[in-house]
Amino acid sequence: MSIWTVEKRQSIPFVCAERARALLGRRRGETDLAIVGGSWYLFATCDVDTPEPIDVDEALGIDLGVTNIATDSDGTIYSGSTVKGVRYRRRRLRNKLQKKGTLLAKRRLKMLAGQEARFAKDVNHTISKCIVREAQRTRRAIALENLKHIRTRVRARKSQRTMLHSWSFFQLQAFIGYKAALAGVPVVLVDPRNTSRTCPSCGHIDKANRPNQATFLCVSCGRAGHADTIAAENIRVLGRAAVMQPHVSEAAGLSSQRQADRL
Repeated sequence: MSIWTVEKRQSIPFVCAERARALLGRRRGETDLAIVGGSWYLFATCDVDTPEPIDVDEALGIDLGVTNIATDSDGTIYSGSTVKGVRYRRRRLRNKLQKKGTLLAKRRLKMLAGQEARFAKDVNHTISKCIVREAQRTRRAIALENLKHIRTRVRARKSQRTMLHSWSFFQLQAFIGYKAALAGVPVVLVDPRNTSRTCPSCGHIDKANRPNQATFLCVSCGRAGHADTIAAENIRVLGRAAVMQPHVSEAAGLSSQRQADRL
C-alpha cells in the first residue's frame, strides 16, 4: 500500500485472506484507509461474477419480525429471543454505567460500544445463509415483504419503540439479497399489507383473525396456525405470482405472435 505521509510517500505492507487477495485483481476505483477500533483497515470495492438466476416456478415466503426474526413458509422459525435478551441486558448495563459517570464506567462503555450491533449482524448472517441455502436447494425464489418506511407507518407504544427502532430488518434483507445473487436465486419484494390478517385458505381478511401476536385463527373458515407461518404462506403466494408474471407475459406474447403469423 502506497500512501503520502507528512514526510514522504511510503509503501506499507498489508495482510488479507486468500479470497480477498484474489478479489483485489478486480478492484474498482480507489481503496479507502480507515481506522476501526484502533486497527487499520483497507476498504476496496471489487467486481464479483454472479451466475444467471435459476429457473423457478415457486417461491419461499419469508416473514420478518421482532419476536421471531424470520419465519419461512415451510414452517421454520428463526427466533429473536437471544438477540432480544442481549439487547435488554446491554441496555440495562449502559444505563447503569451512564448513571455512574466515573472514568472506569466510561472505559467500560467504550469497550461495550458496538458489541450488540456485531452480535445482531452475526445472527443476520447466519439466518440469511440458511434461507438462501434452502431456496437454492429446492430451486425456489425468495419472497420478502417490502418494508421500506415501516418504522414511520407502524404505531408502537412507548415501551415498544426502542425494540422497533433496533429492528435490523433492512440489514437482513440486504444479506439475503447479495447471498441470493451469488447463488443465482431470484428475490422478489411483495406488498406487506394484510399478510398477517389474510387467511391463505379462504382469503378472508379481518383484524379479528389475529387474536394475539402468535396465533392466527380465521373467523370465516376456522383455519388456525402460527401467525408468522401464516404470514409467510401469504407472502409465498404473492411471491409466486410475481415470479410467474414474466412467464405469463412471455406466453401471452408468443400467443399473440402466432395469431399474427396466421393472419
